[in-house]
Amino acid sequence: MWIATEADGQIAGVIALAPGDARGTLDLNKLFIEPRHIRGGVGRALLAHAVAEAQRRGAERLTILADPNAAGFYERNGAVRIGEAPSDAVPGRLLPLYELRLIPRGPS
Repeated sequence: MWIATEADGQIAGVIALAPGDARGTLDLNKLFIEPRHIRGGVGRALLAHAVAEAQRRGAERLTILADPNAAGFYERNGAVRIGEAPSDAVPGRLLPLYELRLIPRGPS
């Protein structure tokens, strides 16, 4: 897990990766930004850090089970919606599932 802090040491946001279900895949396990820092660049910086770390680990893609309110953020940062998956927190709730390719796709 990585933590973004303010100059005074207060937490501005956190991000974490976890092993994915498929080979070459990591899951974005957690991304939380303190509300006062939303749209201030903290999320982009943390996501960029997680992508760089995933690439360093050799992952080909990052999967993201997104809160519907964060879907636009992921789309603006290059993620593509690939379906829905069950919430890991609320039984019976489906959430948007995104993929962020970490290596370019080859020719079709």
